[in-house]
Amino acid sequence: MNTQNKTGEYGDRPSEYGDSRISMVFVSDIEVEPPKRISNTFKKYAHFRELSTGGKARLVSCKDTNLGRRVVLKMLRDEFFEDDVELRRLIREARITAQLQHPATVPMYELGQDDNGNWFFAMKKIEGKTLFEIIVGLARRETQYESTYDLNHLLGILTNVGDALAYAHTRGVIHRDIKPENIIVGMFGEVTLIDWGAAKVWGMPNDGGEGTKGQRGGTPLYMSPEQVTGHRMVDERTDIFSLGIVMYEMMAQREPFRGADIGKTFDNIVNKAPTPPREAAPHRVIPQKLEEICLKALEKDPNDRYQSMTAMMSAVNKFRNDSLLRDIS
Repeated sequence: MNTQNKTGEYGDRPSEYGDSRISMVFVSDIEVEPPKRISNTFKKYAHFRELSTGGKARLVSCKDTNLGRRVVLKMLRDEFFEDDVELRRLIREARITAQLQHPATVPMYELGQDDNGNWFFAMKKIEGKTLFEIIVGLARRETQYESTYDLNHLLGILTNVGDALAYAHTRGVIHRDIKPENIIVGMFGEVTLIDWGAAKVWGMPNDGGEGTKGQRGGTPLYMSPEQVTGHRMVDERTDIFSLGIVMYEMMAQREPFRGADIGKTFDNIVNKAPTPPREAAPHRVIPQKLEEICLKALEKDPNDRYQSMTAMMSAVNKFRNDSLLRDIS
């Protein structure tokens, strides 16, 4: 990874997977008569629409004509079709995602090859807004966001993500790329944590390029100190640190470790204590207890953080429950 991903103030950063439009169901898609043609090969996919070509892969929305629904295909870009390392990563992402059957993970439909022999996987088309879009809307004081996403709603999103990560951790999977762009919030409150391409399974060796400082899987602004320094013992506590950054951004609407460039950002992550959220955003109402939870998740030494995602989510849920009881009494 050699870019910070965010380049200054909040700007447009569309999600690879998310789509804020809701797909309508049409009568033509649910005809009860047996279809005249059916295929279990790549020919069942039609009406392709490019979604993203970032990184080394491309995402395409298309229609599964067997079931009459739109899905998303992920495949390598043309110049990487014969890259064995990237192919292994693509297949690993498909198989890891398929193993994680949780309400806040992406359903995986198929791993296969197209008519030219190129590998792809098919998954659910996620509809909604990214948490990044929500944070930007709140930072800009846009009414549609302020009226919907109060602190309790934001904490609900956080706990949905945390629960999905706790589930993944019990299965020996670390996400390693948690950031607002990878969190999709649907129109009806559903939350999905996407993009397990940087995920690592216990016992899996580091693959090419990960041993160099700053080249670990993940996004610079959300990396843990152990990711930045290339420590071999990256475990679930690195996800706790990254989710702590997301929590900080939810409350303060700014990132805690941003530097003038990647080098300064990495130095801040490893060496600089974050400005407490209530000090960084004095104009916002940030409860002290939430600030304490966030800062504990952001401890430099993994041994000083929460030791499990479940423990961190328990602290957040206790705050929410205590707040509810105070409101009722």
